[in-house]
Amino acid sequence: MIKKVVSNVSEALEGVQDGMTFMLGGFGLCGIPENAITELVRLGIKDITCISNNAGVDDFGLGLLLQKHQIKKMISSYVGENDEFERQMLSGELEVELTPQGTLAEKCRAAQAGFPAFYTPAGYGTEVAEGKETREFDGKMYVLEPAFKADYSFVKAWKGDEAGNLIFKGTARNFNPCMCGAAKITVAEVEELVPAGMLNPNEIHIPGIFVQRIFQGEKYEKRIEQRTVRAKTI
Repeated sequence: MIKKVVSNVSEALEGVQDGMTFMLGGFGLCGIPENAITELVRLGIKDITCISNNAGVDDFGLGLLLQKHQIKKMISSYVGENDEFERQMLSGELEVELTPQGTLAEKCRAAQAGFPAFYTPAGYGTEVAEGKETREFDGKMYVLEPAFKADYSFVKAWKGDEAGNLIFKGTARNFNPCMCGAAKITVAEVEELVPAGMLNPNEIHIPGIFVQRIFQGEKYEKRIEQRTVRAKTI
């Protein structure tokens, strides 16, 4: 069996370079690869193209890379809660490609499955479709969207084994699964790493064939983007 387990995040990110394209799982602050992001900040990798649903918040997640101006281009579905992301986009400091959320997910999944492109009705007749091929199917117009091309996918799972099989927990099962295997190298950080054979096959969400490197992460903050509580009643 190919050895996929690496000892730490530094070894997991071996080979990353300036100008690369990275996929990063997560939704808001849920299920983001915290260790990988922190290491990218430490390494000072610049001119990055990031494919991620959004960019976290100003002082956490991808917001840390934005603070250091390490990201050249963001491909995401919305700006979210990140004021620095908004500022850099409006000032022209950051190239931004906003993509319908479902299309963003499918562009990842298509890359994972080996499909070069797909047709979707989302965005037809809007700026999203400008310069793209369109085609009619059964009286409805569709836009041809190419699959993503990325150098690395960084994902975060709840549990994983030494063979790279992954289990995601709750809402963290968002963009992480469809980004596995969607890049040349998929790096998975997990909260709990167990020997091969210890996971229930019926509970595995992503098989190890889609993962090249896996390590046990540490010091997860798991911040909440927007905390909502019920008003106290007397």
